[in-house]
Amino acid sequence: MQNKFATYTDGNGGRAILLFLLFSVAIYQFVSVGIGPFAMICLSPLVIAAIYVAFRWRTATFWLLFFINYFLQWFNKNGWLPGGIPLSFYNEGLEIILLVIAIIDARKSPCFDRTVNVMLLALMIWCGFCTLEIFNDTCGLGMNLWAWYTGARLMAFQLLYAFLIFIIYIDKPKTLIYYIVFWGVLSLFSVFWAWKQKNIGFTDMERAWINGPGRTTHIIRWGTLIRYFSTHNDAASYGIAIASTAVAYLIFALTNKIKKYRYFFLITGLACTWGMFPSGTRTAIICFFAGIATFAFLSKSAKLTALVSSLFAICLFLLVFTDIGNGNDSIKRMRSAFDKNDASMNVRDINKASIKKYIQEAPWGIGIGMMRDDVPANNKYRMLTEIPPDSEYVYIWVRTGKIGIIIYVLTTLIMFGGACWIVLFRIKSSSLRGIGAGLCCAFVSIQLGGYANQILMNFPNCFLFYGGLSMVYALPFMEKEWIAFENEELAKQAERKRLKLEEKKASRV
Repeated sequence: MQNKFATYTDGNGGRAILLFLLFSVAIYQFVSVGIGPFAMICLSPLVIAAIYVAFRWRTATFWLLFFINYFLQWFNKNGWLPGGIPLSFYNEGLEIILLVIAIIDARKSPCFDRTVNVMLLALMIWCGFCTLEIFNDTCGLGMNLWAWYTGARLMAFQLLYAFLIFIIYIDKPKTLIYYIVFWGVLSLFSVFWAWKQKNIGFTDMERAWINGPGRTTHIIRWGTLIRYFSTHNDAASYGIAIASTAVAYLIFALTNKIKKYRYFFLITGLACTWGMFPSGTRTAIICFFAGIATFAFLSKSAKLTALVSSLFAICLFLLVFTDIGNGNDSIKRMRSAFDKNDASMNVRDINKASIKKYIQEAPWGIGIGMMRDDVPANNKYRMLTEIPPDSEYVYIWVRTGKIGIIIYVLTTLIMFGGACWIVLFRIKSSSLRGIGAGLCCAFVSIQLGGYANQILMNFPNCFLFYGGLSMVYALPFMEKEWIAFENEELAKQAERKRLKLEEKKASRV
């Protein structure tokens, strides 16, 4: 074998070295410049290999997608991604691969059966409307296919991708619990990174961003207060997402019966509750309270409702009617969320009033994906691209008009209402119902955040919380297996407790 290899290298060594050098140049171009034609051709074997690996280990591909989606903004902000590639490429590429795998395996595993539900119907209506928006020529500039595609895939299609990926691939109790634990671990890291930014400092790239593009929104009160953004693209996205995560995990902790998971969920929920304060995002605390208040409705337990309502009332009273904690700048800023006379919050109302005047003549909006550079300066709708929307709902309203925002709100209410119906009436297991309730309450929290800030369609929020809501629709299909899984874990827990008691008794003799 060695002789054959030596013979081959003697005759083909030059070509092998040339191919190696070309491949090295392609790698260098990919890292330093991004994907160019030369790099695409040379790296095509790697792409083919990556697709093969994805097909071979589909479950690992799902976890990779979740990991990349969660840290995509963090990698990008620190300059750890090659230039010239849209951020959505990584996320969307893996999603499409996973969907193709599911379609190929559909005969062996009828995974698409549970996708036919109210949430799919609502998403199809919304995606259908956004597809029709391709013909929207309100600005009188003709059809801009690229602008439409760029906007529609982020505003509509990624919602559908998230729904399908989660409901197809999280199909067993163990996968469900692994997902919740994995989400918790990533959230804890995000909280840790906010702590690290606050107490140790920023990385070089983070410091360059906060002193550059992020200075006006993240260094406030004459430099005395910094809003920390952790692994997200800005503090608002981080603060609202981590507050919504805190809601979910505190509910998981209250309703789960297995101690090792309950303790982990509680630690995660408390850590995320702390984590929202360094963000300085006032909306986050309102989102947190809204999510907890929703649980009082979904819990179906008088004791839990009384406990949650009491804690909610006490915390709200302390924030609104007292000055407790004002020595902490973050808490003081959070408290200003309840001040109707706060100047920065009133600016948003002024912006909405200005948008309302211009949008009256555009019931279909100015068109999905239409940004400032796409609309000439002499166009009467140019102003709508220059006024900061300050809200995901306002952004959708500007791009799709009154008709679009009504359809979006109605479809959102339909999918949320369907999930609540499942939690209230279709799930019998109290712990599984707690998981469903936690995901529904987190969805309420992030939606309220999207009403106040433009964070809803950001990475990782859209994939995380729309995907989480889709899991609620999958819970009834795995309830029987969940009960068996839970009973098995509880039996192990009881056995460990018995052995500890016996060991303790034996030690006393």
